[in-house]
Amino acid sequence: MSGPVFAGAVAGLVVGVLLTLGLVLAWRLARGSRELGSDSDRATFRTLHLASRAATHLRDGLDGDDVGRAARSLRQLLGADALAVVAADGAVALDGSQALEPDARRVAERVLATGRHHVETGDGEDAVGEPVVAGGRVAGVVVAFAGTVRPPLVRATGEVAQWCAAQLELGELEASRTALAQAELRALRAQISPHFVYNALGAIASFISTDPERARDLVLDFADFTRYSFRGRGDFTTLADELRSIHSYVELERARFGDRLTVTLQIAPESLTTVIPFLSVQPLVENAVRHGLEPQERGGTIVITARDEGTQTEITVEDDGVGMDPAAVHELLTSRGTAHVGLRNVDTRVRQLYGDDHALDIETAPGSGTLVRLRVPRSQPLHETEVSVP
Repeated sequence: MSGPVFAGAVAGLVVGVLLTLGLVLAWRLARGSRELGSDSDRATFRTLHLASRAATHLRDGLDGDDVGRAARSLRQLLGADALAVVAADGAVALDGSQALEPDARRVAERVLATGRHHVETGDGEDAVGEPVVAGGRVAGVVVAFAGTVRPPLVRATGEVAQWCAAQLELGELEASRTALAQAELRALRAQISPHFVYNALGAIASFISTDPERARDLVLDFADFTRYSFRGRGDFTTLADELRSIHSYVELERARFGDRLTVTLQIAPESLTTVIPFLSVQPLVENAVRHGLEPQERGGTIVITARDEGTQTEITVEDDGVGMDPAAVHELLTSRGTAHVGLRNVDTRVRQLYGDDHALDIETAPGSGTLVRLRVPRSQPLHETEVSVP
């Protein structure tokens, strides 16, 4: 093959390879463009992403440690030259030139004084301030800076301020729910002491002279039970830990009931690691003893079962005691009386945590005993348990 022909063949091959690479690159770019969506889709995604980031940093209020990060996301969202979030107490989180902080304070003071938006223009940066009204009060001000403040920026800043207010109200609602759940938990701990502690100590005292070894074991059971019930932290536990506490409770009650109290466990091994609300099963057992078995002279039997049902773990506490009128069940769960307070508090807490479809299911009738069914999700990644220490 002559030199010119060979050179031409090589050149053709190189051109072919380059064209092929070009087509592959173009196909990948086109495919990537389709996966990312249109310009409108990408703009929507960016808006949602920035709003989501800002929401995370507003959870602790406008004077929280992360408000500066929220201001950064909100500035990008509005496309402003700078943005400040000013709390009602004067705390300023500014993303942009720090030289604008006095201007941000001045605009915020005007908005806080009037409760209305304020636009300020001058030789430097223009500014628009919008009130963040949450819970009927002005919690702070969003101040956006631009070379020239135009109507679209004014409207957008107003929308951002309203969105910030909604995040604050959601945060306050979540804090209220948490406080209520903690109050219910404190109520559960408080209601253990007057009735149970008196009976337990009385039972222990009765064995001191007749059976010192039994009295010693009961003291240890009492210590274990109270240590678990009054621990200072951890709103969640495992079913295994709760059952250990129930064992101590039952031993103390048997000191009073003797052979008149029988407790049977039917626990599927895989359910032992299920995360449950702290003090959610023990009060059901105590309710069965106090209101089911104690009123009848012969005592009775309590059966505790647990098994996995699909995505949930089902726990039941059943007694063959005196039972109750089914029509009275709804009333006792919604009333503020002192009867069945443990049952009511557990029902309230599981509703708050998992929704109304996880409310306690109670089956009962006079003279036919009572069955209480508790259902909790098997997967609860946001709920932490206190590590059990042997």
